[in-house]
Amino acid sequence: MNTSLSASPLLWSDKRFHTWNYEMRHEFGDKVFKVMLDAGFTCPNRDGSIAKGGCTFCSSRGSGDFAGSRRDDLVTQFNKIRDKQHQKWPHAKYIGYFQAYTNTYAPVEVLREYYEAILEQPGVVGLSIATRPDCLPDDVVDYLAELNERTYLWVEMGLQTIHDTTSELINRAHDTQCYVDAVEKLRKRNIRVCTHIIYGLPQESHEMMLDTGRAVAAMDVQGIKIHLLHLMRKTPMVKQYEAGLLRFLEMDEYVKLIVDTLEFLPPEMIVHRLTGDAPRDLLIGPTWSLKKWEVLNAIDAELKNRDSWQGKYWRG
Repeated sequence: MNTSLSASPLLWSDKRFHTWNYEMRHEFGDKVFKVMLDAGFTCPNRDGSIAKGGCTFCSSRGSGDFAGSRRDDLVTQFNKIRDKQHQKWPHAKYIGYFQAYTNTYAPVEVLREYYEAILEQPGVVGLSIATRPDCLPDDVVDYLAELNERTYLWVEMGLQTIHDTTSELINRAHDTQCYVDAVEKLRKRNIRVCTHIIYGLPQESHEMMLDTGRAVAAMDVQGIKIHLLHLMRKTPMVKQYEAGLLRFLEMDEYVKLIVDTLEFLPPEMIVHRLTGDAPRDLLIGPTWSLKKWEVLNAIDAELKNRDSWQGKYWRG
């Protein structure tokens, strides 16, 4: 598909990019929100089986800072978060989002117990499972393929960057080829993949970040999350920041990076996220990220000012 010759912008409802909200309303005919869960897993990059210390940007909650409390069982977590979201969307449907740490890092019988408990909850239409590309053994992928046949399933994996020099700096503990191989393994079973990338990682230039975006655009993945790097207290990256290896992106710089990226993403790729926020009490910077809606509005405005849209320069 080549949309670069289109005379008018592609629109997804009132947006110039293929939003998660648009896709969910198209798929299910209603608002769908993710219920963020902490199933009590750890990570092979923390427990020493692959490395120790975790990725340098990752908080003590394994990137699940807004997930339920692991002091509660999964169903209790689900009910608490669902009830809170229902105050805003009383008729919504739900996707159980296993967010914190590495959610395929356990025997299949454990995964089955946890996933099925959430699928049994009223109104749940699917699951989204966050994991690492090096935690997908064959028996786990077989079970994911089974789930994919009977529910709406996403597997979310953190690539973060295609640059292995950066990978070493952030202690990702897998190389880019590992990620590519995992995508191929999942796609052979027709499982949807959402790739997470981060803009603002230590010592990455504007062009290096866009190289990562371009690489994802060329992958057989169905969704993307673009994160702004948040520096949080008590993470290993604080030492890198103090050593001068990291600078915070400015808001206008980030907005332009996002729009540059959207322009070369395939139109069918679902944009799960374009920014985010960290807990206010943990955030060191950039502090402008706390104004989430201002950032999203600025992205919309930049697309309009350029008369641009997702896929404008995609050549597929």
